[in-house]
Amino acid sequence: MREDKPREECGVLGLWSPEPLPVADLLHLGLFALQHRGQEAAGMCVSNGQELVIEKDLGLVAQVFDEARMERLRIPAANLGIGHTRYSTTGSNLRFNAQPLSVRSSKGILAIAHNGNFINALQIRQQLLEHGAVFQTTNDTEVMINLIARYTQLSLVEATARAMQELLGGFSVVITDRRTVLALRDRNGVRPLVIGRLPNGGWVFASEPPALALMGAAFVRDVRPGELVWVEPAGPSRGELRSWQVLEPRPTPCAFEWIYFARADAVLDGIGTHPARVRMGERLAQEAPAQADVVVPVPDSGIGAAIGYARASGISFDFGLHKNPYAGRTFIQPTQAMRDLKVRLKLAATPAVAGKRVVLVDDSIVRGTTSGRIVQLLRDAGATEVHVRISSPPIRFPCYYGIDTAARKELVAATHTIEQIRALIGADSLAFLSEQGVREAIGGPVCLACFNGQYPAGKPEEEMRKEALETEGASSR
Repeated sequence: MREDKPREECGVLGLWSPEPLPVADLLHLGLFALQHRGQEAAGMCVSNGQELVIEKDLGLVAQVFDEARMERLRIPAANLGIGHTRYSTTGSNLRFNAQPLSVRSSKGILAIAHNGNFINALQIRQQLLEHGAVFQTTNDTEVMINLIARYTQLSLVEATARAMQELLGGFSVVITDRRTVLALRDRNGVRPLVIGRLPNGGWVFASEPPALALMGAAFVRDVRPGELVWVEPAGPSRGELRSWQVLEPRPTPCAFEWIYFARADAVLDGIGTHPARVRMGERLAQEAPAQADVVVPVPDSGIGAAIGYARASGISFDFGLHKNPYAGRTFIQPTQAMRDLKVRLKLAATPAVAGKRVVLVDDSIVRGTTSGRIVQLLRDAGATEVHVRISSPPIRFPCYYGIDTAARKELVAATHTIEQIRALIGADSLAFLSEQGVREAIGGPVCLACFNGQYPAGKPEEEMRKEALETEGASSR
């Protein structure tokens, strides 16, 4: 039910091998494991040290990489590559904004894939334009690759470290120059990035560990906040992983990775996603008990919290909503009647709710539109009461670090009280998990900016729309 959720960010992948491998096919597998992080576009870049081939387009991984594209990516003796799944948080969903992006520079051809947002991208882009830089896209990823290319007297590693020091926000990035692959993470570790090892001594970098497993790599560790890592491409140290702690770490990873975004089988910064969601549900049951007969999750992201709520409350758990696995992404005309039908296409209430008082558990409410339709589905199926419990606090502030939570005026909790939201969605009661409950369930420092407006990695001088660089680009022409 994406229209009433924070939109995904992006997924990034990088692979380096000491010997030729079917790089394109391995990246293809990894991107399937990261599809949930971005469903607007997908791309891959593959190299054998001489050639560098990029294929990308709008659409899902399975749609973009047909057999013809895969054959073009299967170049002889390939040993490295990077990949990307995209949801647009800066720059519209246009083909030229799909990643990886590439640029010819004094360091040769560079390619980059990026998850997150640079909050000072507008200012740095303007400075680069004034120094003669040419931009081909309207997303902030191109700002970083142009910044790296600008440092002609520095090595690729040194130039990347310098760019890390100048760019602000929440981001994880993979870069290749046809010889090696670099991976980096912002100083707050807002966006995740992990390291894996292939059986042949190669290295894989990915937004989430499930991508490593699908590619046959063993998890090694997370990239540390503020760290730059790269594979030594030549000489006696060929294949060694090098590390540079470029920025002082100030760990505040995004709480929504555990609340909603990351796969249930992911472990990020040592904390398992599913166990954290179960703990959120347990804490929610303590903070907001309800007199009910059955606990029902909104599939799929509400399942872990619903399990925890049922466990802590002693109320039985059941799947009162069936999710249609074949609905996919639908593009139905935005009339009220058709929006209601779209919800019914994706979800259907089961007989488990008939004659029952239901606790409906979901992970978040953004606009409140879909929540109201789900409540009505349960009532139409015979639920006598519907008590909505949300395993995160009310979202009252926009995210500037790579999640499209919508403008503040569109966030229902920014303009309505909890009682008003309850009335809006037609629930018998409504409660949200507290900020402290989120912190304790995750068990580590986290960014809660979308709940409390406290931005640990800073915020833009003015609220930045995803089309901001398009407007800026038009004014600079």
